Amino acid sequence: MTALLRYQTALLLRSYRWLAPLLLYAAFLAIGLTAGPQPLLDSLGWNAAALLPAAAWLVRVCVTGEPPAARAVVAAAAGPARAHTAALLAALGCSALTGVVGTGLVLWVADPHTTDHLKAVPVGPAAVSGVLTVLVSALLGTAVGALTNPPVLLRPGWAVPVTTGAAVAVLVAGGSPANAAVRDLVTALHTGRVPYPLLSLLAAAVLAAGAVAVAGLLSSRGR
Repeated sequence: MTALLRYQTALLLRSYRWLAPLLLYAAFLAIGLTAGPQPLLDSLGWNAAALLPAAAWLVRVCVTGEPPAARAVVAAAAGPARAHTAALLAALGCSALTGVVGTGLVLWVADPHTTDHLKAVPVGPAAVSGVLTVLVSALLGTAVGALTNPPVLLRPGWAVPVTTGAAVAVLVAGGSPANAAVRDLVTALHTGRVPYPLLSLLAAAVLAAGAVAVAGLLSSRGR
């Protein structure tokens, strides 16, 4: 699996198709950061929310970017399920790394105080919370991408609108782990108490694992 991950990651980086989801993420992040110094916890929540649709798009880049001949060779050598899982994990790793870099940028430019500027927010715990929330978004974005692209969704024309709609739904749905993690960060900007979205992270990991398993199973059946 390590060799497959290296292969898929190298394929992604050399294709430059990662540029579009990265620009989408950067654009959303810039909207939240260019209006002057914003409260730290609010900005960390915005950063995580911006990552989720980009992570879903990055999955599509990974699972559709391999030439058919190369895909057939890799599937024959390692098995279609393992090959597809490696593509999904490569997308997840790149998404998580992007979100962590964005978290660092937010820590650099945001105001580490509550919204009324009366309480200081501890930067270290806020950084940990921001990274955990980013992981929640990366996992759920990967889950969305896995379920809205081949081999689950075979019609290319439906992939973009379905992926977009699913990513938005995951962000705004009240029972979503991403919504809960981001909401807790945004709410905490009034109190300065840093939340740790451990339950949301666990739920996101379970959902992502299930989505990856379903996609891998369908790829092994030749869907």
